[in-house]
Amino acid sequence: MPHIKLQDGVPGILGPMKFSPKTAEPLNALANALLLSDEGLTRGERELIGAYVSSLNDCFFCQTIHGAVASAYYDDDDWSFMNSVKTNYQESTLSEKMKALLSIAGSVQKGGKNVSEAQVAAAKLAGADDRDIHDTVLIAAAFCMFNRYVDGLATTAPSNPAIYKNRAENIVKKGYSGDSSYDPY
Repeated sequence: MPHIKLQDGVPGILGPMKFSPKTAEPLNALANALLLSDEGLTRGERELIGAYVSSLNDCFFCQTIHGAVASAYYDDDDWSFMNSVKTNYQESTLSEKMKALLSIAGSVQKGGKNVSEAQVAAAKLAGADDRDIHDTVLIAAAFCMFNRYVDGLATTAPSNPAIYKNRAENIVKKGYSGDSSYDPY
């Protein structure tokens, strides 16, 4: 049960965004800037970072929806790849560059000062450039905020994976919308 009165049947971050369209607009703009950029990291890699950080934060809604979006970009129909990343990315089929970037993202999740020079050097050695490192840190930091927004208000989250897959398809096609009339479900 949400801590505040949110519209019934509107799960996850969508509930608070419908509650407060004034704050939804810049939050959606941030999500679009971070996740829909075609500069540097791919959209799938960006979503993967968000889903990974959300799993570390134990935010069910965010890890599931962003995991579904990452899976859509990676043609991971059964979510096995995404699950392997969340459970042990070091043993997954990710590139060494993405493994190094997820190491950085995991440190950001604990606290920004936990990112070490050694992690940054390892990411650069694996092929990451300054833009990749910048975007990884910013995505990880933003997802900590988004996760705390969703869980801090005790929003609801559907358990049916088909709902997330449907939403993921809409996100891949249309992005993250601040339009309150937009109903992805």
